[in-house]
Amino acid sequence: MAPSRPQSYVELVDGRKRFRLSQLDTGETWGLDKEAARLHVASIEDEFRELADLLAYAASHSLLVIIQGRDAAGKDGCVRRILSFSNVQTVRVTAFKVPSAQELAHDYLWRIHKAAPEKGDLAIFNRSHYEDVVAVRVHNLVPKEIWQKRYEQINNFEEVLTDANTIVVKFFLHISPDEQERRLLERENDSRKFWKLNPSDWIERDFWEETTEAYEDVFNKCSSKERPWHIIPSDKKWFRDVAVLETLVSILRPYRARWMAELEKIGETAKAEIAKARQHSQMLSHPVASISKAKKAKKARPKVVARTKKATRTKKAKKSR
Repeated sequence: MAPSRPQSYVELVDGRKRFRLSQLDTGETWGLDKEAARLHVASIEDEFRELADLLAYAASHSLLVIIQGRDAAGKDGCVRRILSFSNVQTVRVTAFKVPSAQELAHDYLWRIHKAAPEKGDLAIFNRSHYEDVVAVRVHNLVPKEIWQKRYEQINNFEEVLTDANTIVVKFFLHISPDEQERRLLERENDSRKFWKLNPSDWIERDFWEETTEAYEDVFNKCSSKERPWHIIPSDKKWFRDVAVLETLVSILRPYRARWMAELEKIGETAKAEIAKARQHSQMLSHPVASISKAKKAKKARPKVVARTKKATRTKKAKKSR
């Protein structure tokens, strides 16, 4: 059973009561200022690195981080921050865009399950299977009777992942319409961000209310104590970053003792195998000495037998006299 999950700088939605996005101010920081956030990140970043390493070394669990949010909510920036604290050898990022022809030829979860992390790995989903109950619903890409069934299917799918020791962490980056507009305009003035320019980002703004309603159904139908949604006020990027890192550390911290115990077992088994290998290697490295020792041991045994026989004959001779 997974350890309990503490609340940090997020609005935790675990299915116990209905949640609406209007309940949370997108500029909320819960009294934290930018400098305090910077210091807090500095105080826990090494712990996150250690926990991520232990996850990889023990290889008994995997970590799946799902990042959802509207256009310009900061999903790419969030991914970069997580990567900056991670061992890139064990991290894989998947950005789920419009499905390809091959992906459309399968069920909607096919491409998702294929990208799920192996034990010891960290997978980050930039958008995810939740687009199949948000985007497809808002734009009527599939009939209502189809997408309505997907909430239960997604819950079952994520339960399969959890049962396979995948730690599922779900983030929603919550921004306001004004902040989104500011960021979209900012992209047009920064050549380094021209690759992000997309007319559909502006078209999507016309569906703000419909998208809000779709996401609220996601939070209320696909949340549980084991797999809650972490809603992060994201108008301030520095707050988003500290909230994500603090949440990940808080979730992984309870696993530390378990992973250390598993590493101890791995060490004991490996040391025993190394001792056998070392002994075998020494015999191969000094074959003459090994053979000589074996011969001496073999010769020593008949002498003991000979002495025993001689003693027996002596006793019989004495009795006969």
